[in-house]
Amino acid sequence: MENDLTKEPIQPEERMEDYSAELEASFKKIKEGDILTGTVIGVSETEVIIDLGYYAEGIIKAEDLSSDPAFSIKSDIAVGDVISATVIRTDDGKGNILLSKKEANDILAWEKLKQLLEDGTTLTVKISGIVNAGVIAYVEGIRGFIPASKLSLGYVENLEEWLFKEIEVQVITADAENQKLVLSAKELLKEKADEERKNKISNVETGLVTEGTVETIKPYGAFINLGNGLSGLLHVSQISEKRIKTPAAVLKEGDKVTVKIISVKDGKISLSMKALNDAGATEIEEEAFDIPKSEDVGTSLGSLFANIKLK
Repeated sequence: MENDLTKEPIQPEERMEDYSAELEASFKKIKEGDILTGTVIGVSETEVIIDLGYYAEGIIKAEDLSSDPAFSIKSDIAVGDVISATVIRTDDGKGNILLSKKEANDILAWEKLKQLLEDGTTLTVKISGIVNAGVIAYVEGIRGFIPASKLSLGYVENLEEWLFKEIEVQVITADAENQKLVLSAKELLKEKADEERKNKISNVETGLVTEGTVETIKPYGAFINLGNGLSGLLHVSQISEKRIKTPAAVLKEGDKVTVKIISVKDGKISLSMKALNDAGATEIEEEAFDIPKSEDVGTSLGSLFANIKLK
């Protein structure tokens, strides 16, 4: 019996400590500009009610919820959601704390955007608008600008075609002071293209004879389009057995040429026309001509890999 009596006072004492902590928290001094976090306990078309664990509830008016034009109070906010908001007024005249989720979003969003910039994080965004020389997409509720030159690896002629598309981007500018957020898809596209090209080049073998098209001519050689997204350099010294001063003396853009791959190094393909006269090249060409007529003799690297035996 004595044991029971000695135990009973312990529980009320613990409850009082817990209650005192909650009471102290509920009367904690708050001021305008503070960011408070609470749980949504009510949603209407005009406002959201927040349980902050303080002496008063928080109220967020619809216009103070988000800067995103696609935001919907009914579909994007639900009872039970935990959200952060900035104190606008400690008393709205009705005993409530007036809050702005939009202001808190801006403060917290810019901090996150700076981190995304530092980390080089890949984001998926939906293009929601078109402006002069670019498009608009929102990240963390912040309006971001994507220049037309950063949408694609090539020239973008019609921005209207991009409206409502989802694309992957990275943050390239996050300037909170000037409210400037700039996004880009180009760097990611270039990385993917480089990786794809690297994988394709890894399948190219020295000694392969194939056909290509002269793309551009430079004083030092001609770049040959080999198909399948690959091109190689035909150096001026590898064009002819005779000495020529410039590739333009023998070739012009658009010419179809047969070349031999003489080197694959550091992601670059070196070609030769002069090397076609050696014995190995002749043997490869003869085998290529022996392919049955029923087969489709293509000039892409893929078909050559499938049908030509290498030296």
